Amino acid sequence: MKTLIITLFITCLSILSGNAQQKANNMTSGYAPIDGLKMYYEIHGEGKPIVLLHGSYMNINLNYSQLIPELAKSHKVIVLEMQGHGRTADIDRPFSYAALADDVAGLLKYLKIDSADIAGYSLGGIVAFELAIKHPSLVHKLIIISSVYKFEGWIPAAREMFPHMKPEFFTNTPIKTEYDKLSPDKSHWNDFATKLIKFDGTPFDLGTENIKAIKSPVLFINGDNDGVDLSYVAETYKLCGGGVFGDMTGLPKSQLAIIPGATHVSLMMETQKLTALILPFLDK
Repeated sequence: MKTLIITLFITCLSILSGNAQQKANNMTSGYAPIDGLKMYYEIHGEGKPIVLLHGSYMNINLNYSQLIPELAKSHKVIVLEMQGHGRTADIDRPFSYAALADDVAGLLKYLKIDSADIAGYSLGGIVAFELAIKHPSLVHKLIIISSVYKFEGWIPAAREMFPHMKPEFFTNTPIKTEYDKLSPDKSHWNDFATKLIKFDGTPFDLGTENIKAIKSPVLFINGDNDGVDLSYVAETYKLCGGGVFGDMTGLPKSQLAIIPGATHVSLMMETQKLTALILPFLDK
């Protein structure tokens, strides 16, 4: 049964991959030398900068191809591929949220950007939280999409799924096809996937007090059935100043949105709804 559930989950990821669109022509790209990495990045549009951080196994196109053109109409959209993902080769370094956040900070320094809005989905959301904790001056506003700051934030079914995943489950899926297409070392797939599966399944906690201390306004976006415990979402929103009697106290700087009928994967297909939530929050 667990294998069937995992297969269905990966199939859903593949559907998301299949919805990827071609990028706009007004795009620049490059590689930034950061702590042993050659990190691939792209810049779309002009305006206030927003950085988009992708989820596990994903790359720029798989995760954000539909959202980038919408945001790039009014913002400078910076997208990157984290360690081992897409065109950024893996290195002999364990995955850690601290290291991935430092990589993002290194890219902003390389691009000479003093601060930016940061949006992260799934794995990218955890890295976004860590960036706000370790490098608060770099983060203007924070957008957390279907993500958590501690392992227990995922519902039990999600936590139980992680240890049962295997690299071969991705065979003949767009995720593996994209890896073979983009990775600087196609032969590294099994090592990369095994390493990431172990990392995703390792319990962690970035710290309740650390989340409470974040000064940046936070927009939480979740599906109503996306694998994140909704009671956890409410508690995290409260840590960031939400859950008040707004008519009496005024509205907090942070916001919470729950999209109905949305799962962890299908949430990222809701381009118009995401845009309608993200742009007003950024421009407020």
